[in-house]
Amino acid sequence: MKKIYFSIFCIVLTGNLFAQNQKDTVITMKDVVINENRFNTPISKQNRNVYVIDNVTIAKLPGRTLQEVLQYANGIDIRQRGAFGGQADISVDGGSFEQTVLLLNGTKIIDMQTAHNMLNLPIPVEAIERIEIVRGPAARIYGINSLTGAINIVTKKPTSSGVLVSTYAGSNFEKNTDGNGNTFVGGGVQAGGVLSKKNHQHSIFGSYDKGNGYRFNTGFENNKLLYQGNFQLDELNTIDALFGYVKSGFGANGFYASPGDRNSDEHVQTTLASIQSKHQISNKWTLMPRLSYRYNFDDYRYFGPTNLNAGRSRHYSNSFSAELNTSYKIAKGEFGFGAEARKDDINSTSIGERDRDNLGIYAQYRTQLLEKLNVNIGTYLNYNSDYKWQIYPGLDASYEIASGVKFVTNIGTSQRIPSFTDLYLNQRPGNIGNENLSSENALQAELGLKIDKGNFNFNANYFYRTIDKFIDWTRSVTTDPWQSNNIGDLQTNGINFRANYNFAVAEKSKININLGYSYLDSEFKNINSQLAFKYLISSLKHQVTNTVDFRYSNFSVLLATRFNERMQGPSYWINDVRLSQSVDKFTFFLDAQNIFDTTYNEIGAIPLPSRWMSLGVKFVSF
Repeated sequence: MKKIYFSIFCIVLTGNLFAQNQKDTVITMKDVVINENRFNTPISKQNRNVYVIDNVTIAKLPGRTLQEVLQYANGIDIRQRGAFGGQADISVDGGSFEQTVLLLNGTKIIDMQTAHNMLNLPIPVEAIERIEIVRGPAARIYGINSLTGAINIVTKKPTSSGVLVSTYAGSNFEKNTDGNGNTFVGGGVQAGGVLSKKNHQHSIFGSYDKGNGYRFNTGFENNKLLYQGNFQLDELNTIDALFGYVKSGFGANGFYASPGDRNSDEHVQTTLASIQSKHQISNKWTLMPRLSYRYNFDDYRYFGPTNLNAGRSRHYSNSFSAELNTSYKIAKGEFGFGAEARKDDINSTSIGERDRDNLGIYAQYRTQLLEKLNVNIGTYLNYNSDYKWQIYPGLDASYEIASGVKFVTNIGTSQRIPSFTDLYLNQRPGNIGNENLSSENALQAELGLKIDKGNFNFNANYFYRTIDKFIDWTRSVTTDPWQSNNIGDLQTNGINFRANYNFAVAEKSKININLGYSYLDSEFKNINSQLAFKYLISSLKHQVTNTVDFRYSNFSVLLATRFNERMQGPSYWINDVRLSQSVDKFTFFLDAQNIFDTTYNEIGAIPLPSRWMSLGVKFVSF
């Protein structure tokens, strides 16, 4: 039982420390502004269920990749096939990995080949300002594919010049008994620099990570490069540019076709580019255009490098997007309008040559109807060359019942267009697509309570959601290939809460406690129970996330606990810890992940790493 109550003990301990120091100073929380493309809204004014992970928290978490950071977020389900930022699927509140939209500074990262590659991003955690998690259908804000939520990664804008150099190495101290007998190890190095001038700022980061895995054929090699530029033309006009490149290779033992894919490997290359600007036309009118491009190459080799003439799939995909957003303030509120055009194409050995176009038109209006009643109403009109016209309205509202306490409610709709893989994949005898698929449609209603009292905030929410024509991969007998189908309607009742409390124990000692819990009750309607399903029973039923962060002067320790119980399968607790010590511009850190050596898996029968220890050092001069 000590595994289960490890973090509870830490909370009790810190509570006792606080009781002895009630006169210490209070730490106030920053009211960050959420970027909704047309509106910028302080989180304290938000009518949605929004969760923000700030850069201070990110720096303390025992992880070096975006995937590892997100696994500590309440309501987020990260299902990893490999460790240390390896290929992972992401979903929100019980949806599938195709039903969550990912954004980078407001630019959508949609992979119409497959969402398996959506997290293949060149963003080091040191470059992230915050991560905004918007739960529930968000089509009127972010467009298609946001059935269950949206995750927006906001990068930092440099405020001073300097350099960053870091390195780390780690091991589970076990040997590859199925292979060469070597001990499993991994490590990496990162370097970067920022230049901050009055009217322009630049940052560039590069990293290299390599390891021989944590079991047979799970080795990896990752190369990442990121450039960002911010330009202030004058007080009313700004331009932001971004370029990123990722090249990754990894052993794919058990990823898609276990146990026959024991020797499989995969290589993925991704290029991102975007340019966006903001123009203050008047004190009422703001204009925000954006252009973006994404290229992805995915090379999967079923037999590994020894046989490249069979069992190999290569996919070359391109996505071009243009977007124009604007907002206009009037005496009783603010209007937001926007339009986006998107073109996706793919050239694939197992999908063929495919392309399609998408056009979306947004309209929103928000107003303070009464002194304490705030309302935001809008709609998203979408045209897809395959699925024609659809409309998705939504409404948010909040009522402040006391200072720092308010009720929020929202109702929203959204759509998920099937991917090229869903529609056209031909990998007989393993998987085949279905050109007759209908798009998925979601409707969700939510009611919540928000409390924000200085160093304490609390959010509690209940929601009901239905997703019509849910897509899954099914088959009747084990000798048949998996095929994508609209299997029925998914109805979900969910509750979630999260609380954060931070306080000072003494002049140099501070503690921050974060606790979250999510519960989902999902049921399929109009489903054929005689079929076998690939993803049907994989969502989380219970999830607990907890971090306890203690800082004394330049020393900090963060204890992180995760509990996951899926609709079917065993439950498990994972406990991680990071110790860090800062000396001038150097930070030394020790990560211990899965410290109680829990045996668990998140996808299929792929076991994830046992206890892993890493030691690293970072030099930052900005």
